[in-house]
Amino acid sequence: MSESNSLAGKHILLGLSGGIACYKIAEFTRLLVKAGASVQVIMTEAAESFITPVTMQALSNRPVYTSQWDARPDNNMAHINLSREADAMVVAPASADFIAKLVQGRADDLLSLTALARPAQRCGLLLAPAMNREMWAHPATQRNLAQVAADGAVVLGVGSGDQACGEVGDGRMLEPAQLLELVVAHFQPKVLAGKKLLITAGPTYEAIDPVRGITNRSSGKMGFAIARAAAEAGAEVTLVAGPVHLPTPIGVRRIDVHSAREMLDAVMPLAAAHQVFVATAAVADWRPAQTQAHKIKKNAAPGQAQPPQLELAENPDILATVAALPHPPMCVGFAAESQDLIQHAREKRQRKNVPLIVANLGPATFGQDDNAITLVDARGERELSRADKLTLARELVREIAQRLTLYTA
Repeated sequence: MSESNSLAGKHILLGLSGGIACYKIAEFTRLLVKAGASVQVIMTEAAESFITPVTMQALSNRPVYTSQWDARPDNNMAHINLSREADAMVVAPASADFIAKLVQGRADDLLSLTALARPAQRCGLLLAPAMNREMWAHPATQRNLAQVAADGAVVLGVGSGDQACGEVGDGRMLEPAQLLELVVAHFQPKVLAGKKLLITAGPTYEAIDPVRGITNRSSGKMGFAIARAAAEAGAEVTLVAGPVHLPTPIGVRRIDVHSAREMLDAVMPLAAAHQVFVATAAVADWRPAQTQAHKIKKNAAPGQAQPPQLELAENPDILATVAALPHPPMCVGFAAESQDLIQHAREKRQRKNVPLIVANLGPATFGQDDNAITLVDARGERELSRADKLTLARELVREIAQRLTLYTA
């Protein structure tokens, strides 16, 4: 998904406390700059033991600040000046010691001093913890994390896996691309805060035998982009995904399925508890009436084999089934067509009795990173200009938020 210019015009104050995870911050800084942000780095003395200010200056294109006694500012108040310029302050890695300082309100170095002095209402504080698994699990650390969150900081969470000490568990700092995704999400309007969205994405796979099946070219990229955009907008998102090879957007609950019937079984127990259902998945209309237990063999000389006779059965219509519930969520369907786009989208909206259909030309978008979509409702059509799928997903999420207000009124 495209991150190009997603942070254009944003100024990020990036703080490094001590920890081996500092090695990841070189790449994180590069990603921030590539996304259009300007980056000002502050480092603690401990951080300098893991990565040099020279490296961070080269990557950020700005002099690095390391001391509260830095005389470069005319007023000798770097902690005031730097925090007033920033749109957000990100501390990565945030050590257990630094988090404890925040809880206590201590300000004995430039980084903690700046965090305390920042104007909290307009400069959010995002913390990317990094520490040994035992330190992470310690009750004191968990109390401190809860307190800094209560004080208004955003704790970005940790990953799990191999640690530099040789142990395995929770406490790893998130990867640079994950951190970037979370920083971008921080700036997105929370137009779906408190709402629950259920989304389907990708193709379905209908088995003919153990090695063959009926499927389609859907990559799932649009559905995954919508799931990410909805999570960025503050929604609680459940994503039911067909067989695709895409990473789960941060903060999204994912349920993997294969066939249309599996997707229906996953969706129906959840649908009534959600305010919005977005049916992005390209569900196969048909499946083999019987799945063969073993591979269908040709067993004939070249040119003499007879093709197997496949009897097909109709798959359930997931969107129409959800829309027919006694108290359905607001349903958004997708129409992937190859011709007569608007006509087919109009017919699909009426046939499935849903308020909104998102229409696109399937052959022009399957597997691509960009798309062009048209919103079709009872009032007519509105085309959204071609753009990367994440940009379109964010625009669609804003549209859903506006319509949801009227739908639930």
